[in-house]
Amino acid sequence: MLLVLGTIRVSPDSVAGMRPVMEELAAATRQEDGCIEYGCAEDLLDPGLIHVKEIWRDQAALDRHRETPHTAKARDAMGGLKVLGGGLQIVDFEDFRPF
Repeated sequence: MLLVLGTIRVSPDSVAGMRPVMEELAAATRQEDGCIEYGCAEDLLDPGLIHVKEIWRDQAALDRHRETPHTAKARDAMGGLKVLGGGLQIVDFEDFRPF
């Protein structure tokens, strides 16, 4: 399994425009084969910081996700917003269980 964690930094005045983009992306992504969890959240203490968390069955599922029309649409929409930075990291793991 793969855990993808990271952030997207947008201008605080772009957060309202980012919400529908991320909502549509998350809803479509959650329907993908191999997506175990997909979510994002605005940081309550840092306006404009969005946290991203994804869990994928395997690399093939993540690779397919990167090529979907809804991912391309979100990428294009973000290009029209004031995205200031961010980054994602991938952790490969085998054991995933409740705490």
